[in-house]
Amino acid sequence: MEKITTIKSAAVLVPIANIDTDQIIPARFLKTTSREGFGEKLFYDWRYEADGTPKQGCILDGQSGSILVAGHNFGCGSSREHAAWAVHDAGFRAVISSEFADIFRGNALNNSVLPVQVSEAFLESLTAALKADPEMEVCVDLVSRTVSAEGVGSETFPIVGYKRECLMKGYSDIDYLLSDVAAILDYESKH
Repeated sequence: MEKITTIKSAAVLVPIANIDTDQIIPARFLKTTSREGFGEKLFYDWRYEADGTPKQGCILDGQSGSILVAGHNFGCGSSREHAAWAVHDAGFRAVISSEFADIFRGNALNNSVLPVQVSEAFLESLTAALKADPEMEVCVDLVSRTVSAEGVGSETFPIVGYKRECLMKGYSDIDYLLSDVAAILDYESKH
């Protein structure tokens, strides 16, 4: 797992509501359990024609950054961890939306992708600012649990404390448990 404390980057704006896991990573690409190579399949049907040639005028063209700003209800649909794998493998370390599907949120947190849930008003302001200045930097600070951008302001986002600690230390769930093995063994010896 990668450590995440602060992510400061240009953002990739995809202001579409209800982006489901099949749009994130089409089901036909789910034939492997290895996490590598999914980034190039991220939003594949938006980016490529049926014959594999790039689509002209794709919403992602000309954008880069390690923060994805999406519309409301990101990651809905079927429960596939491959969606989080694709987002991570494509270089994104945070996704900002006003709502996340619970299963996507859990999969993202388990794969070093920070789901940053903000209010609809903040998302609308951020979206408008990014449309006006596509190269504007966005800052996601896991330590203070805030997301900010110049001219937009900042907003606090929720995250479960234990998952926050895991991301900040680069721990998987198992690493988290093993980091406190002395306390676990002490407890077990007394019970």
